Amino acid sequence: MAEEIETVEGELVVAEQPVGAIEPARPALPPVAVAAGVAATGFAAGMATVAVVRHRRVRKATRRRNKMLGRVVASRSFLVDVHVLGDRS
Repeated sequence: MAEEIETVEGELVVAEQPVGAIEPARPALPPVAVAAGVAATGFAAGMATVAVVRHRRVRKATRRRNKMLGRVVASRSFLVDVHVLGDRS
């Protein structure tokens, strides 16, 4: 299988008017803004991780408690203050 090589002739064309420098599409962010963005993203990722871990722990504890207690029909929570009083002398 012989491949044919294509020969192309070209000319160098010089622009008559000088072309301006290419400018960036948007200005670069200052380093402080980049650092703030990275810090905020890291903080949000950490909070999401803590929320997931807590949620899993609570679900595990609930399953364990339900196995120990059996079928729970209703549940109530009460806030109780207990005061121990001394002698009135």
